[in-house]
Amino acid sequence: MMKTLLHAASALALLALSTSAARAWWDMGHMTVAAVAYERLTPAARARAAMLLRLNPNFDKWVRGVPAEEQDRAAFVHAATWADDIKRSSNYQRGSIAQDGAEATANVGYSDHLVHDYWHYVDLPFSSDGTPGESPQTPNALTQIEAFRQALASNSASDDVKSYDLVWLLHLVGDVHQPLHATSRFSRGLPKGDQGGNKETVCLAFTCGSKLHAYWDGLLGDRGGPLDAEALAATLPSPDATAAGIEDSAAWVRESERLAEQHVYVGPIGDGAGPFALTDAYQADAKGIAEQQVALAGARLARLINGALR
Repeated sequence: MMKTLLHAASALALLALSTSAARAWWDMGHMTVAAVAYERLTPAARARAAMLLRLNPNFDKWVRGVPAEEQDRAAFVHAATWADDIKRSSNYQRGSIAQDGAEATANVGYSDHLVHDYWHYVDLPFSSDGTPGESPQTPNALTQIEAFRQALASNSASDDVKSYDLVWLLHLVGDVHQPLHATSRFSRGLPKGDQGGNKETVCLAFTCGSKLHAYWDGLLGDRGGPLDAEALAATLPSPDATAAGIEDSAAWVRESERLAEQHVYVGPIGDGAGPFALTDAYQADAKGIAEQQVALAGARLARLINGALR
């Protein structure tokens, strides 16, 4: 009986990791980024963000059962998951850059019913064995962060567009601080690239076969709501002030790519598809990097929003 239960638990854990491969940090990580950012917003930015978020079609769901005085905070934290939530909605369509055509770069607000999976990452290539890489496709997370930042700060964009851009920024700033949303490794074993760790599999205590990308996405968990994210945010180390002050989103992406080289693609992660058995040391280091990056993303997100909504 115990052996059967262990196999069932392993299967459920493996399913969770395998089906969430494109969701950087998963919901808890994204909400924690937003919770860190909310504490650093100016009163003016908080008020303006609250007004914009009320235009999102999911706003009523975000604040259901939340006391009136806490609704602005809850909506802001919960909104960080919206760009992933639409992937599970029948009202939104998934397609590639080629399939979406000119609409792949559209910034038209909530009338846009495309999922835009390709906005969630930017695959800077690297190789440690000389295998040629490929430049990242556009549009991507970096192009969209810059486009949305500019629209949010503009005097011409509508509030509908600014609301849409705000919820995307709440998500994408978190995305690019996950190292595997910033790179693709090219190697002799995977000469076409590993798609940010989606081509390698790893083994944990009772599971084997989950994606390396999904393992990193899930380091902060996927359970709980805004209050849990706020509690987690309060436990994170304060980011270095100089690092938190970097406003160049391209620098954020390069930083994440270097972290991938230094902390993701190291032993026991080898060349090829694996599976690779993750050691306790690797997992402890990965958890520390995840916490560092989520705290840093929150600080930089707040700086971005304060600047755009001042």
